[in-house]
Amino acid sequence: MSHKFKIGQQVRQAQRHGSADRGSAVSSIYEIVRLMPEERSGEPAYRVRSALGERAVLEGELTLVS
Repeated sequence: MSHKFKIGQQVRQAQRHGSADRGSAVSSIYEIVRLMPEERSGEPAYRVRSALGERAVLEGELTLVS
């Protein structure tokens, strides 16, 4: 499986069930900063950055910001 998103693209992380809204819409927008190896499940992973910091996320958790 190949990565769907590219470095530099802006994405939004899908809100997890039961999580409180912890900021504005701007804080939920991330920039792809690194393509990471696939997880054991075969799903691609990414390193993303926002104003609040960096984190690792799976491709299925992201949608492209239009």
